[in-house]
Amino acid sequence: MKKTVLIIGSSLAGIATALRLSKRGYQVTMIEKNGTPGGRLNRISRDGFIFDVGPTFFSMSYEFEELAKDCAIQLPFKYYPVNPLYQVSYGKGGRTYTIHRDICALAKEFSQEEPDFETQMQRYLAKTGKLFHDSLDIVVRQNFSSKLHYLQELSKINKRHLPLLFSSVQQVVNNHFSSDEVRNIISLPAYFLGNTPAKTNGVYSLLSYTEFLHDGYHNVEGGMYQIVQGLMQELKKSGVETIFDTEITGVERIGNKLTALTDQNGKRYVADQFVVNCDSLLFRSRVLQQKKYTEKNLQKYDWSMGMLTIYIGLECKLDHVALHNYYIGHNHQDQIGRQSPDRQIDKPYFYVNVPSLYNPNCAPEGCESLMFVVPVPNLLLKKEWQDQERIVNDVLREFSERIGLDIFPFIRVKEYYTPENWRDLYNLYSGAALGITHSMSQTGAFRPANIDDEYNNLYYTGASTVPGIGLPMAIISSRLTTERVIGEKITAQYD
Repeated sequence: MKKTVLIIGSSLAGIATALRLSKRGYQVTMIEKNGTPGGRLNRISRDGFIFDVGPTFFSMSYEFEELAKDCAIQLPFKYYPVNPLYQVSYGKGGRTYTIHRDICALAKEFSQEEPDFETQMQRYLAKTGKLFHDSLDIVVRQNFSSKLHYLQELSKINKRHLPLLFSSVQQVVNNHFSSDEVRNIISLPAYFLGNTPAKTNGVYSLLSYTEFLHDGYHNVEGGMYQIVQGLMQELKKSGVETIFDTEITGVERIGNKLTALTDQNGKRYVADQFVVNCDSLLFRSRVLQQKKYTEKNLQKYDWSMGMLTIYIGLECKLDHVALHNYYIGHNHQDQIGRQSPDRQIDKPYFYVNVPSLYNPNCAPEGCESLMFVVPVPNLLLKKEWQDQERIVNDVLREFSERIGLDIFPFIRVKEYYTPENWRDLYNLYSGAALGITHSMSQTGAFRPANIDDEYNNLYYTGASTVPGIGLPMAIISSRLTTERVIGEKITAQYD
């Protein structure tokens, strides 16, 4: 008789875990709070416009290929590299930089700001490349039995990298470049981990290597939600059942084992083993009610900033925008995710994705779909959002000024998510869009473990556990969690 596994949540890590386990003979059921799978990797469709809800690109494509090989399937979506990577525009009337993967072409962009850029960049990428290859398998791609085990593994890393553990991404970047513009742009990937470069552990400077030399960024043909739809089709072939519109609110237990979970209507779900694919800290606090994860203790963690995401359908085409765009203001690093004393939201930078430039299906003919991401305070810092409409319109006005076109008369679709929406839709603590950050005390074995402290048949997967934030990390997390469930190590199949 097949062993049964119940997975709570159906974001990318949960889907990938379900696929790995089903291919190994487990009978898997997924339970999803919402009416569609994918979690933050989701989409909005309105009046012919399609928007990615959260992620708009991914890196480390080989992790997706490894998942397909491990599960003996063809990867069920097509992706293509992004080059140039993105545009960065400074201030109203400021310069716009095109960020190429080619270092020689990039050096021409920065010839005025950093005349020796190419030499400095080659040195920086050589350093971060060595860090990537020396540390990835040790820090990211394995489970740890304890914090001591983690520290023992860290001791295997070349000692030249150790200072990075006690520095920030911003400090590492500043040591290699002198101009503010270059420093700001090269450190941008740190924001993908939910915090500023000044507060993100220096080890994550290795993201620059993945960005420019190793694998780059990729978009998905037809939109990012094709990842979810394709993998869900594979789950269906494997006999995985998914139950939607169901929220787990309680547990039943005998000793150190869970025996069943209960939903909002009191219905019971019995399994041999359980995997949680939602905010693991919140689940431990609200559902398991474990003393270690009281509300007071949750507030001690370093939570990511909130996100204001805006989805706009325009009845016109735009010039002078790229697929991925960053609009940066002054002193942006000091102000990210904060509010001023008069409770105004600073807009130190915002990101705009224009998927209709490369995926025509994302907008009607002659139209554009735009997705904005604005870092804002999470609900620990800004508890109420009655001023949301004003803030959204401020962002849209500034974007209009930046591109030299008033977009308001052309808006056909307008929707947005504040931290309150992110909290309610995806059970994200205090609307922290990416969960807990990657500070030194929340990396590796210092991050919440993917196996429960109290119940030996309860596991966790996804951004709020090891190895951390991002789509490739979700794929790696699925493998690490699967290893916990099956009790043996999986040999990753990389080319």
